[in-house]
Amino acid sequence: MRFKPYDYQKYAIEFIKRNEIAAAILDMGLGKTVVTLTAIKDLIQEKKVKKVLVIAPLRVARLTWPDEIAKWDHLGILTYSVAVGTLKERKEALSKDVDIHIINRENVEWLIEKSGLPFDYDMVVIDELSSFKSHTAKRFKSLLNVRHCINRIVGLTGTPTSNGLMDLWAQYRILDYGKRLGRYISHYRAKYFRPDRTNGVVVYSYRLLPGAEDQIYNKISDITISMKTMDYLDMPDKILNEVKVELSDEEMSVYKSMKDDMIMSLGDEEDIDAVNAAALSNKLLQMANGAVYDENKKYHIIHDRKLDALEDLIEQANGKPVMIVYWFKHDLERIKARFNVRELKEDKDIHDWNCGLIPIAVIHPASAGHGLNLQNGGSIMIYFGLTWSLELYEQTNARLWRQGQKESVVIHHIISKGTIDELVIRALKSKEKTQSALINAVKAELRREQHDS
Repeated sequence: MRFKPYDYQKYAIEFIKRNEIAAAILDMGLGKTVVTLTAIKDLIQEKKVKKVLVIAPLRVARLTWPDEIAKWDHLGILTYSVAVGTLKERKEALSKDVDIHIINRENVEWLIEKSGLPFDYDMVVIDELSSFKSHTAKRFKSLLNVRHCINRIVGLTGTPTSNGLMDLWAQYRILDYGKRLGRYISHYRAKYFRPDRTNGVVVYSYRLLPGAEDQIYNKISDITISMKTMDYLDMPDKILNEVKVELSDEEMSVYKSMKDDMIMSLGDEEDIDAVNAAALSNKLLQMANGAVYDENKKYHIIHDRKLDALEDLIEQANGKPVMIVYWFKHDLERIKARFNVRELKEDKDIHDWNCGLIPIAVIHPASAGHGLNLQNGGSIMIYFGLTWSLELYEQTNARLWRQGQKESVVIHHIISKGTIDELVIRALKSKEKTQSALINAVKAELRREQHDS
């Protein structure tokens, strides 16, 4: 296929070529892979780059990058190998004399610390830079150890700050050695943030100092390009729909009873930290979906209201392909027991979905994340259960709502009335960040219980 870049893509290509350090924050659907590959091709032809390492999420490494190279005519001159799989398969792939080695991010530490292979890449591309947001992660430390060997580095992401601007420090530390945001997280934190939620000397969250956001953006602006989908593309309509289900008095009594027991065990609301909030939220979300695990990992069914609503939505689709998003394992088991569905797990599943061969697909947000193109297989998505993670939510939606989608995308959210579902959908709508929204919701539950009592 012939590549006819949009003006914004031409700009992004030149930006990557012009800057030895580049952070390309390109929103979902803007074609960051073909943009980067085009820049790589030009740099190789101009003899400015010899050997490139691409680091990506596993499925993106295995599918998206090879598919994009094969898709576009102008990239046909590039040679590559994909280093995933067994130890033998990875070593064989990395021993090939090609322009680009593509590896999954889980094997970065192995490549650098354990493989015994020379790290002789003069250009590195990190596809999904946000996966290097933790400065304590082994992949971060390993890559930082060889950063001095890399002449050119590109960080690609659509969501660099899913949990706030604190996430930026590690990502830019990898890119520019800490030149712009500092070499130490403690200095960055002290300069731009102040403690927010605390418990004694323990700080659970930070908030930005006045004016800090603009200061941070100014610091990184010279090596950063940021583009949003709606500014550059004629995207298909996205219709968000809430499907409310109502539990019976008996079912709601079970939900409230279990919720009350767990809230009582947490004590005073001021003691609620991220760990306790996550545990409580996890149980409440399970119950809202219709089942809950006990301490022995066995689940107990509370209601089938969401399954009934799901059946109605599938029927309303009138034969059009439907993608169901689930969160808990018992969600999947109960959905499978009711409907003839197919999980999108393997390469063949994704191929068959895009060919229109799967009437009802199920997918987990964590596996529907960055890079998967699923827009050819359908335009209806149904959230059986919800997630607090704004990043996972937006990335999952973007599997269907993206460039190339020919129909309006309808995204249904099945919500159990009177449950934590209502708090989650409210947080997602207002684009609240995961941890703060979760803790605030749990505290709201506590205050409500105390008021009611």
